[in-house]
Amino acid sequence: MTINEYNKSVEKYSDHIYRFILKNIKNENTAKDIVQDSYEKLWINRKSVYFEKVKSYLFTTAYRTMIDIIRKQKRISFTDDPGVFEARHENTYNDIQEILHEAIEKLPEVQRSVILLRDYEGYSYKEIANITGLNESQVKVYIYRARVYLKNYIGKIENLV
Repeated sequence: MTINEYNKSVEKYSDHIYRFILKNIKNENTAKDIVQDSYEKLWINRKSVYFEKVKSYLFTTAYRTMIDIIRKQKRISFTDDPGVFEARHENTYNDIQEILHEAIEKLPEVQRSVILLRDYEGYSYKEIANITGLNESQVKVYIYRARVYLKNYIGKIENLV
């Protein structure tokens, strides 16, 4: 990969990667760090990555970095956070997008990632399989399960109005 091709990949894919990671992580600074780490790894491996495969490489790298960060955060104790022990109350929403966003947040991380890659970013099953390290059948199953969960969570559209 040449320097010009590297710069083109930054222009073409950085926003897409950032949005994908931000949807999963919900932290702008962490999402920016993951995007930067992905491009740093691409720069280090630029001689072995073909420009035609750079999109898949970047999304795979960003996805794996995100998973590592999520796993690390799960190991950290959240008892220092004063908000952990506060009572939570349910809000009623009239905005369908907010309800959908809330439902997506409740999905397991694998299902959330594949549904975001498929429905928000428009990747094919094969591309999602390459990014996540799953096979195509697993990707289809996770997407199906996520959609069933979202359908059941949201319910009928008449109930929302």
